[in-house]
Amino acid sequence: MLESNLEKILSEISSGNNLGESITLVGATKTIDAHTINLAIAKGLKVVAENRVQEFREKTELIKNAEQQFIGHLQTNKVKYLVGKVSLIQSVDSLHLAKAISDECVKKGVTQDILIEVNIGGELSKSGFTPLSVIDNVKSISDLPRVRIKGLMAMLPHSSDTDLLSRLCLQMRSIYDKLKNDGYPFTYLSMGMSADYKIAIANGSNMIRLGSSIFGKRNYEVK
Repeated sequence: MLESNLEKILSEISSGNNLGESITLVGATKTIDAHTINLAIAKGLKVVAENRVQEFREKTELIKNAEQQFIGHLQTNKVKYLVGKVSLIQSVDSLHLAKAISDECVKKGVTQDILIEVNIGGELSKSGFTPLSVIDNVKSISDLPRVRIKGLMAMLPHSSDTDLLSRLCLQMRSIYDKLKNDGYPFTYLSMGMSADYKIAIANGSNMIRLGSSIFGKRNYEVK
């Protein structure tokens, strides 16, 4: 199942997004054991990402031959466990968190790539900058030492309204393009998960974060 799932997804994204950009597939590995993750890597998965710092710490040394990222909500007191150890922190959702990452980078003498999280659906249950505030905050965060903003990240609302999801994706793409045109060295618009990645790709996403589409339905009873 794992091999056929990966083969299907890699085939689907091989032609890129609607703008002809290549798509980075990120395997969301929450609750997935290191052996299974390594099997997926052997079958062509090149980037994996954890949602929880504790899981990252438990598995990071066991995962071989793949880029490792972080995609979950991050508390400032756990920044020290990730800085310099992941290639990308996707979920920078506040200026406070960005400053904590910058401080840790200075302390360690490293530079950390990050994405800025946007709460594009305006959902109270989700963190992230508002679409109106993100541009000013990108400017502020870009001035912090030793953090490098590589783009934007968003979680779309759970909705069966494809028109709504498409509009939100296009709004994210518009913000991304404006900042990129302003000179920020953006590479990634991370948008799209297992339920909505096809809509995201069709509307400007060039990085998708897939868990169940690759690994199957998660068993949350198993740590």
